[in-house]
Amino acid sequence: MNLCMIVYILGWILLCEGALLVLPLMVSVYYAEPTWHAFLITIAICLALGALLVHRKPRNRVFYLREGFVSTALSWIVISIMGALPFLLTGAISDPIDALFETVSGFTTTGASILSDVEALPKSLLFWRSFTHWIGGMGVLVFLLTLLPLTGGSHVNLMKAESPGPQVEKLVPKVQSTAKILYSIYIVLTAIQILLLLAGGMPLFDAVTTSFGTAGTGGFGIKNDSMAGYSAYIQNVVTIFMILFGMNFNFYFLLLLRKFKRAFLLEEIRWYLLIIAVSILIITLNISDRYESLGHAFQQAAFQVSSIITTTGFATTDFSLWPQVSRTILVMLMLVGACAGSTGGGFKVSRFIILLKTVRKELHHFLHPQSIGKITINGKIVPHEVVRSVNVFMVTYVLIFAFSILLIGFDDHDLITNFTAVSATLNNIGPGLELVGPTQNFGIFSGGAKIVLIFDMLAGRLELFPLLLLFTRETWRKF
Repeated sequence: MNLCMIVYILGWILLCEGALLVLPLMVSVYYAEPTWHAFLITIAICLALGALLVHRKPRNRVFYLREGFVSTALSWIVISIMGALPFLLTGAISDPIDALFETVSGFTTTGASILSDVEALPKSLLFWRSFTHWIGGMGVLVFLLTLLPLTGGSHVNLMKAESPGPQVEKLVPKVQSTAKILYSIYIVLTAIQILLLLAGGMPLFDAVTTSFGTAGTGGFGIKNDSMAGYSAYIQNVVTIFMILFGMNFNFYFLLLLRKFKRAFLLEEIRWYLLIIAVSILIITLNISDRYESLGHAFQQAAFQVSSIITTTGFATTDFSLWPQVSRTILVMLMLVGACAGSTGGGFKVSRFIILLKTVRKELHHFLHPQSIGKITINGKIVPHEVVRSVNVFMVTYVLIFAFSILLIGFDDHDLITNFTAVSATLNNIGPGLELVGPTQNFGIFSGGAKIVLIFDMLAGRLELFPLLLLFTRETWRKF
């Protein structure tokens, strides 16, 4: 275990967070809010601790997948703890567990909140909440990879540990160049959305914070009614960009290379768009009698389907009041999630494709025992290691899901509330149903239950295993 290198990475993470906190500090100064001192103190702590940890450069800068997983998990815990300080220092959130819950929800792009009145927060804290979505969407370590010089396979080991999905592909031979390409696409899409929202008459502050929440597929709103109070044009723009940010970013890279046929033949993209289209169609027909026109029902269905499957969590209506069929579809979409290699959470469409093809292969094997079946995606054979990892991920996911429901059950809330609360946090979605619906919040849970849900949010964003490895003795064994 290269502990020196892990400490070095954590130091750079703190320095990076200190630099990023300058933006909400500037917002605080611009709006003449008294919160500036909280951001200044947090920046000072981050920079001081960061400088201390990177002062001594490790001689051995090469580390492997185990160090990559540990560095990633610890980095997300550290940025969440430090990111909670502005809420505590300003008194906006007085309870440390609540402040940590809100911050973890931000960085993991979950969007679940313990606040009942977000409009009471100063603009600088609203900006910081939404900005944590944008930071966590692509991943702070992916950003760090564009700056930090490492050797050997260290870059790809960090990217594998943080990037969502069953596998990580390098878009170009150098991982650093891949990280730069990903962030360039991310920034450009965010900027385009901001401009389109401004064109629809949205105030600049609202446009920026909403775009941050959309880009990171997070869903922290700056209004108590989330997106319900905005025009249909603005809601439609957000709908489109939620879908775009839920796509595998390899799709955009292929478009940049003008490989249009290959881009649109990506199997995961086709499944993702098909699931969205079918879900919108069924829900539109199911809720048509609740709206004045079929077009309005379609618009509402499209927004909520896009919000849930991409794990963004914005809302334009209280969908917990929709008919049972529509609510069931939304819960199923919570479990599906977005594409691998996107900013979205959930189980990932690619994993479901692999699982379905695995089942089909096994059924074929029962009928033809001598046959040797292969699972393919995009015309390429899926390696056995990937299929095995998907199966293990599925089992681990179900175990964590079930155990989490059991633990928060001690709060004695109803099963639908508990089930969707775990689903919303483990899949990084935000709102659930019943007591944690789009018009409610997670403040109803006890401190112990919130700790369980904090674990679920981190585990869901980090694809389970990096966080779980922190609790195994073998991880910390030196050799």
